[in-house]
Amino acid sequence: MFEFLQNLDALHQGFWYIALGASLFFLLQTVLTFIGSGHGGDFSTDISGDVSHDTPFQLFSLRNLINFLLGFGWGGVAFYDSIGNKTLLIIISILIGVGFVVLFFFLIIQILKLTEDNTFKIENLIGKVGEVYLTIPANMSGKGKILISSNGTNHELQAMTEAEENIPTNHSVRVIYIYDQTLVVAKI
Repeated sequence: MFEFLQNLDALHQGFWYIALGASLFFLLQTVLTFIGSGHGGDFSTDISGDVSHDTPFQLFSLRNLINFLLGFGWGGVAFYDSIGNKTLLIIISILIGVGFVVLFFFLIIQILKLTEDNTFKIENLIGKVGEVYLTIPANMSGKGKILISSNGTNHELQAMTEAEENIPTNHSVRVIYIYDQTLVVAKI
């Protein structure tokens, strides 16, 4: 099956072996990723070498090694006959391998931009406008309720006001601050 490799010089054979091995491993990784084998188990292939604490991926990992070897191997195979200087060929192959890793990081960052955190946090309501659902008593003397939207979801929450008069149903209010998990609002 690999008879064509026997007539090649050592560097060209090395590029082919790296390219074919990395491609086989990449294909295996891809299949296992899609069937969900990447979750669970105690075998970890990542080495601690975080790019930063904000990133969900690591610089030195088995996946990045395979991406590098994929670019390096196939870059060497593709340009072997075009570039006569073997040192330049190795440098270009290394740059292609690094390019594959950078491309992987770029794709992951783009995918992560698609994620959205829709966790409800009452603190995010400060400054938002809502509508009174149940009359809010004046001078912080009792609690009423307002309907307010956050992250595309409507919430019915308890509210109080520092105003001198009650805020009746169907009036618009703005959240001023939060006191003991209760919204303090003002009439608009």
